[in-house]
Amino acid sequence: MSGKNVTEVVLADAAGIAAAARILESGGLVAVPTETVYGLAARADSAEAVARIYAAKGRPDFNPLIVHVAGLEQAARYGAFTPEACALAEAYWPGPLTLVVPRRADAGLADAVTAGLATVALRVPAHPVMQALLRQMNIPLAAPSANRSGFISPTTSDHVLASLQGRIDMVLDGGPTTAGVESTIVAVRADGRVEELRPGPLQIAAPHTGGAIEAPGQLASHYAPGKPVRLNAREAAADEFLIGFGAVSGAVTLSVSGDCNEAAARLYAALHEAARAPQPRIAVAPVPDEGIGRAVNDRLRRAAA
Repeated sequence: MSGKNVTEVVLADAAGIAAAARILESGGLVAVPTETVYGLAARADSAEAVARIYAAKGRPDFNPLIVHVAGLEQAARYGAFTPEACALAEAYWPGPLTLVVPRRADAGLADAVTAGLATVALRVPAHPVMQALLRQMNIPLAAPSANRSGFISPTTSDHVLASLQGRIDMVLDGGPTTAGVESTIVAVRADGRVEELRPGPLQIAAPHTGGAIEAPGQLASHYAPGKPVRLNAREAAADEFLIGFGAVSGAVTLSVSGDCNEAAARLYAALHEAARAPQPRIAVAPVPDEGIGRAVNDRLRRAAA
């Protein structure tokens, strides 16, 4: 924990970004908007700062963290990039793609960032606030989602405060995020094979693989709203809060028009509302399991686990 009793919320303008950089440089914790969700940032080269992330989130230390950097040149200081990894980076960075690549021996990252693995998860975010912060600091930032471990991911500053108030130093408020679900994660092996570890906003042509945890978001139970969740519901029982989609209307809807991109952007806000509702259970309408709908369903299955 940061030791603060109240978490400061600061507008993500030039002065706010400068203040956040000072906190991060000194080893503190700041929630920062990205194009996917708000991330809980700390300097990735400091074991003490990374330990504060795990403490604030209550996160299991076998679960690795994504390292955010300003560009491919900086990323190559920490990971070994094959031609296949370079091609993916050049095609999709900056953006919601995390690449898991072999960790360089001279990376200089805190061991806890990679949870003792021989790989490192790297991302170049597109959000102008996170980009400005990374360029100003020139320090890699570990930044898992800014919520208590296993809870619903945050897409607004209020969502961050719902579970981390008093546990972190600052929230840099850049308004609601746009993509709404966490980045697509693919692993690029030393032999050039590409495997999807977590579906997300980008659709990468790669086989999905399960197995050992080597990237965030692979735990079976994750993104939990603290209530039982029933999926593929066409209507609500008397004790259920229904999250609708398309023709299935509910107390809230992911998308009246049945748009999966809109559903992704609204998913966590809807789950936060359902968590606050008086009903003890949550039901969610079916969402097509294609395109970004795969990512929506992945998060819903883990929320229901």
